[in-house]
Amino acid sequence: MNQKILKVENLLRFHTICRQLHSLGQRKTLSQWRHVFSSAYPVWTAQPYTRPWQTDALVGAALSQYRLLVTKKEERSRKSQSSSTKSKKEVEVWIGMTVEELARAMEKDIDCIYEALMNTTIDIDSLEADSHLDEVWIKEVIKKAGMKLKWSKLKQDKVRENKDAVRRPQADPALLTPRSPVVTIMGHVDHGKTTLLDKLRKTQVAAMEAGGITQHIGAFLVSLPSGEKITFLDTPGHAAFSAMRARGAQVTDIVILVVAADDGVMKQTVESIQHAKDAQVPIVLAINKCDKAEADPEKVKKELLAYDVVCEDYGGDVQAVHVSALTGDNLMALAEATITLAEMLELKADPTGPVEGTVIESFTDKGRGPVTTAIIQRGTLRKGSILVAGKSWAKVRLMFDENGKTINEACPSMPVGIIGWRDLPSAGDEILEVESEPRAREVVDWRKYEQEQEKNKEDLKMIEEKRKEHQEAHRKAREKYGTLHWKERSFIKYQEKKKQKPIKPKEKVERDSNVLPIIIKGDVDGSVEAILNIMDTYDASHECELELVHFGVGDISENDVNLAETFHGVIYGFNVNAGNVIQQSAAKKGVQIKLHKIIYRLIEDLQGELSSRLPCTLEEHVIGEASILATFSVTEGKKKVPVAGCRVQKGQLEKPKKFKLIRNGHIIWKGSLTSLKHHKDDISIIKTGMDCGLSLDDEKIEFKVGDEIVCYEEKEVLAKTSWDPGF
Repeated sequence: MNQKILKVENLLRFHTICRQLHSLGQRKTLSQWRHVFSSAYPVWTAQPYTRPWQTDALVGAALSQYRLLVTKKEERSRKSQSSSTKSKKEVEVWIGMTVEELARAMEKDIDCIYEALMNTTIDIDSLEADSHLDEVWIKEVIKKAGMKLKWSKLKQDKVRENKDAVRRPQADPALLTPRSPVVTIMGHVDHGKTTLLDKLRKTQVAAMEAGGITQHIGAFLVSLPSGEKITFLDTPGHAAFSAMRARGAQVTDIVILVVAADDGVMKQTVESIQHAKDAQVPIVLAINKCDKAEADPEKVKKELLAYDVVCEDYGGDVQAVHVSALTGDNLMALAEATITLAEMLELKADPTGPVEGTVIESFTDKGRGPVTTAIIQRGTLRKGSILVAGKSWAKVRLMFDENGKTINEACPSMPVGIIGWRDLPSAGDEILEVESEPRAREVVDWRKYEQEQEKNKEDLKMIEEKRKEHQEAHRKAREKYGTLHWKERSFIKYQEKKKQKPIKPKEKVERDSNVLPIIIKGDVDGSVEAILNIMDTYDASHECELELVHFGVGDISENDVNLAETFHGVIYGFNVNAGNVIQQSAAKKGVQIKLHKIIYRLIEDLQGELSSRLPCTLEEHVIGEASILATFSVTEGKKKVPVAGCRVQKGQLEKPKKFKLIRNGHIIWKGSLTSLKHHKDDISIIKTGMDCGLSLDDEKIEFKVGDEIVCYEEKEVLAKTSWDPGF
């Protein structure tokens, strides 16, 4: 205010000085003129002028009035500012909030948000009520609305405490006691792994398995005559079960690599070696089928040298045992080699304290609910223990061994079946014992929360990418229409909309036929995992899209049938059942249920279903070939028609069929004949070695001697999917 008053005072003083100088100059001029014209013009002597004291009084009055006005104005503005700051509303916001959420927080209409963002770089057209807003735009809207923002949920998320359960620190070596070795049998499909294990534990597992293929992992405790115990994990050798072999290697101490003496090193053999190396687990080589006449164990040992598996015969440290799983020859030598290696490894574990272990397999039993097969790695599991695995927990109601016999406790290295799970954990999940049920729920809630946070981050990332894509598309569209007049722009947009015709029912059916929705149900978690891993290799979406609607463990239910009906899908079941009621319901609703016991049969069926969705292809089948020996023309009415004189070289020419004219290896014409004559007679068929004259439906085509005429028919052939699952 003082500066403003000083400026006004200076201006007024300058103005006063100017007036005083002007009046002084005027008086001087008047006195000169008065001397000259005093006698002639007596009136000029009475000219008035402004006195200095009068100007000062005016300036003072003006300044005092101005000061009063400025002071009042400033007080008024100060009051309005203070009232505006008092009325500023505080709005709680968070990163990634939607347009609707922001409007609700501001207690405004959604249109207010759009209005605030109108003259910004954001694409208003792409904004929906559920569109997520960036931090910049949230701040912009709050600023334009004259409100204060307060970050809320961000602070709450940061302070949430980690409630996860973790493994205990390493135990005191003095507390450790010797334990049995956990041995995984690995190798290629049909190299005799299950037969070998069957001989060791004297049960009929192989007879129960479809096609002699292990369908899912099994854990068994085998007692040897010497009193030693070995826990065996039988992993599938089929190409589909790569993840299960890797999981078996992670929980094992020793790998027995089974290689057929008559077959040698195969693809899954190499993969098993790699799994063992990744897990840093020693290998014992079992060369199987040595009773066969074509067996060549030395060839196997030499082939393994290429994969850094060097047997003791070649100066390495890998024990090689020649066995026959079928006859049982040398199996005790294999067991002794395993025990010897285990003694060298000095395997020990802590049998005290909370339990730690790994889920080997999980499945749903009709009468008992979710069931898991687990290997205990630390502590002793007892009935009533509270366990956490992945995002599920259990109060142990019942434990049983590999023969289904109820047991009261399970020590380290022991395989055990556990009943009492609230949900089905995944194979490979870590098992940890906690002190109480509330603690178990807390751990599971925390893990679900963490998973949700990760998902939210991924969703926000995808939303941001989509937003940028929409912005770029909008920018390009604006550039495209930017130079045009509004009438031209409207006309072009109308033309574009006109081209986007709605899908007709027939087109919709064709589009739907190129999508195969499927539902996968398996007996155990590992089987479903294997099928999903195979589906991940699907690379023929350009032919037919494979859509996974749902997958799960357990028998096929009414819910699966309803889901398949909704999506017009197919249900694939692996080692599961579908009751009569379910099958009748599916038949009534037109839903296909396909049950399989062997994994590659299921995949073959899936390939066939995909192929059936593809449009048929046309194949040409040659009926006859003729060469042109002469050309001439005949007059029909007023026009001349070119005619070719031909001799049939192969097969026969049939007039109703399709023909093509070939010259120097290139197809000149395709179509049908207008006439086919032998001498002067019209005929419909002419056979090998006979001469004929023929004319085409296109009179502009000129024949040349040496051209070939081919008679053929088109047949529809069922297309086959290009997807190769790798086995």
